[in-house]
Amino acid sequence: MIRTLQPGQRCEVWIASASTGASELAFTTDKLLLEAPNWAPDGAALILNGDGVLWRLELSGGTIEKLAITGIPDLNNDHVLAPDGSAIYLSANDGHIYRAAVDGGEAERLTVEDRSVHFLHGVSPDGRTLAYVGIEAGDFTQPGRLMTIPASGGPSTLVDTGPGHCDGPEFSPDGEWLYFNTEAFTDLPGHAQLARVRAGNGSTAERLLRSDTVDWFPHLSPDGRLASYIRFPGGTAGHPADLPVDVVLVSTDDWATPLHVWPLFGGQGTLNVNSWSPDSERFAFIAYPES
Repeated sequence: MIRTLQPGQRCEVWIASASTGASELAFTTDKLLLEAPNWAPDGAALILNGDGVLWRLELSGGTIEKLAITGIPDLNNDHVLAPDGSAIYLSANDGHIYRAAVDGGEAERLTVEDRSVHFLHGVSPDGRTLAYVGIEAGDFTQPGRLMTIPASGGPSTLVDTGPGHCDGPEFSPDGEWLYFNTEAFTDLPGHAQLARVRAGNGSTAERLLRSDTVDWFPHLSPDGRLASYIRFPGGTAGHPADLPVDVVLVSTDDWATPLHVWPLFGGQGTLNVNSWSPDSERFAFIAYPES
């Protein structure tokens, strides 16, 4: 389903400074609901989804242009760029993962009909492996499982993260770890917490912090020193839209002590994918304020 703005609602794309905590409004509109910014490897633009397609937002002039990618169903907000910037990997609303050139053209489907839906979240630093969440038979009463697949397509591999739903798997910059959120540490329904496992054959999930909030989508900076994530109020089920949330910045040496916190009205679409700048100095997020 394609999300749209509610009457009286705006979409605001923000750029946050990791060093100062200052934030700058890069783009705003009441015509289009944009989601999930990726920072382009050239540092000049953000790649976002909206209205079922991808958009490139030029940061210098604030202009936005639709990417001419064809042969793919309507997109959701799970997309990641190849490390060299030449391709983008996409999740579509048909439950499959695709690859396309960043400058447009025909998309290629990578996943097969395996009775699962596939939600892409990460690509390894060498560009060879994708990490995604698989939900068997599209049954959302069942927990999502962390899966990997060759970036060229092929058989998928389960990475054991323990019981409970997991989401948002993303490779560390050195390729050694997969970071994600999981309900494996609690009996409280929906109480996601941040964790990591060894990439490859996996390992026992390592909890990164204990909190009373519902924590989703850990994103490491390219230099590995910092991470952003989004925290929902305690008791939140899933990662819904349109509620008060916090975007949080931490050091990867101390996940329990925020360096900066940005309160906003948002949730779904705010920080679903890695949005760090190539120099690890800034990252992007989206708010959806209501009048």
